[in-house]
Amino acid sequence: MFRSLLTVICWYLRPLMKWFLRKTTRLCELQRLCYGEKAGAPRSLGVENSLLLSRSPDIKNLVVFLDRISDGRKFTGTNRDNVIQYAVHTVLRVKRINPRIHPQFGRSFAKCVEHIWGYRQLVQEIETLRTTQYDAKNEDHENKLLTLWELLMPSTELETRVTKQWQDIGFQGDDPKTDFRGMGMLGLENLVYFAREYPGPASHVLSHSHHPQYGYEFAIVGINLTSMAYHMLKDGSAKTHVYNTSRGVPTVRVFHQLYCYLFYEFDRFWIEAKPRNVMDFSYIREKFENRIRLALANPASAFRINISIDNI
Repeated sequence: MFRSLLTVICWYLRPLMKWFLRKTTRLCELQRLCYGEKAGAPRSLGVENSLLLSRSPDIKNLVVFLDRISDGRKFTGTNRDNVIQYAVHTVLRVKRINPRIHPQFGRSFAKCVEHIWGYRQLVQEIETLRTTQYDAKNEDHENKLLTLWELLMPSTELETRVTKQWQDIGFQGDDPKTDFRGMGMLGLENLVYFAREYPGPASHVLSHSHHPQYGYEFAIVGINLTSMAYHMLKDGSAKTHVYNTSRGVPTVRVFHQLYCYLFYEFDRFWIEAKPRNVMDFSYIREKFENRIRLALANPASAFRINISIDNI
C-alpha cells in the first residue's frame, strides 16, 4: 500500500523535479545521464528508464518505432545506423539540444540506443533458437551434436549415432535429441560454444561431472543452465552484464559468454557445496541463481571466466 502510494507521488512529482533540474543545470534528464553516468549499464539503464517514462508524444512514438525495428530483427547493418541517427536527431529536436554545443551527447546517446534496442533484438534471436526444436532429420542439427562429442571426447570415437556413450558426457539416454526439448537448439548451441571456445574449462568441468562423490550429468546440467541464462535475459536481469560487456549491439555471442560463465561458476559452486547426491541439485541451483541475480543487481557487474586449478 505504502509502496503504491509512493509510486503515485513520484509519478506526479517527476515532471516538477525534471523542470527544476533543467532550470538549474540547463541540461535535460537525458543529458544529465549521458554526462553524469558511467558508460555501460549505469548510463544505458538510466537512459532506458528515462525514455520509457517520458510523457512527450514524440519520444513515445520513437520508443514504439525502435521496439518495432528490434522486434523485427532489423536493427542491423546500414538500417541500424540509419535508425540510430534518426533516434539521435529526434531527441535533439524534442529536447532542443544544440549538437554543436553538445557534440558528446549524440555519441553517448547513440551508444545507449545500440545497447537498449540491441538487447531487445537479442532476446528475439535467443527466443528463435530456443523454440527451434532439435530435428534428427536436419543435417545441420546432427552435425552440431556430433561436433559436441568430438570436442568433449576427442580421443574416443562414437560407435554409432544412438548409443549409451552419450551418457559419458551427461545425456540421460542413448539418444540426446530428447534432452533438448525444453531449450531447443539453444541448449545445444550453448554446449558446443562452451566446448569449442573454452576447451580447457569445458574439459575441466566435464572431469568434475565424473567425480565419484560429487558427479553430475554434464549435458543435462548445461541445458538447465541455458534455461537460467535464458530467463535472466528475458526478465532483464542480464542487462547489467550485457550492457557492460558489449561495445556495440549485443550479439548472440554475448549470451554464449554469459552461459559459459554460469556453467564454469556453477561447477565450482557445486563442488564447494559438497552435495550429498544429485537430489541436492534443485536446492544448490536455487542458491547459485540467487547469488548470480544479486551480483547482476550491481550496475558494475560484468562476468568473465576466472580459470583456476583445483584438486578434488
